[in-house]
Amino acid sequence: MECICVHGVLPHFLSDEDISHSDLWRQEIFFRKTEYHLISAMSGAGKSSLLSYVFGERKDYQGEIYYDDHIIDSLKPREWSEVRKRRISFVFQGLRLFSELTAFENISLKNRLTHHKTDDEIMNMLQNAGLADQRNEKAARLSFGQQQRVAIIRALCQPFDFLLMDEPFSHLDDANIEKMCEIVTRELTSQQAGLLLCSLGNEYSFDYYQKWKL
Repeated sequence: MECICVHGVLPHFLSDEDISHSDLWRQEIFFRKTEYHLISAMSGAGKSSLLSYVFGERKDYQGEIYYDDHIIDSLKPREWSEVRKRRISFVFQGLRLFSELTAFENISLKNRLTHHKTDDEIMNMLQNAGLADQRNEKAARLSFGQQQRVAIIRALCQPFDFLLMDEPFSHLDDANIEKMCEIVTRELTSQQAGLLLCSLGNEYSFDYYQKWKL
């Protein structure tokens, strides 16, 4: 996948009056592979909704979204499975970790589906993220910031053309944000992938191609 096009999209819960200052709603926007895009807005402006639309999880919007030249409404379940396994990875705001599994098990569970990383590579990422000592700790016993780092590493354990990140660093201090930005940038560079990052206003240390305001 080389490009995601968002054409004339507007969530059902917003009206044209609500989006007078938006760079993105009701526009034709192209997110291309290798480009890093920052999408900033206050809570309730639709950041999470936009990423959910791009990921195909929600359809409560007007307009169209395309992967390359294919409108996503036409994708069949098997095609969605392939997209989410090999084309688009997502760090959800709610993380979606399995609380009863350990940090390493949460990551390995996904990696067993994709066979993208070795155990040593996963351990190296955990080490670089400052989580080596928590690898065998159940997710439910980790702080939310630790859980965020686990969720980010898990998202990197698959091939992807685009990485979607929904407020991924909200509970991290500056030092840990810097560590995770380095880990994410290395993987983006390795896969020559694009980034769509949603934020409440923080920009973080990525080399953005474009910054958008919702």
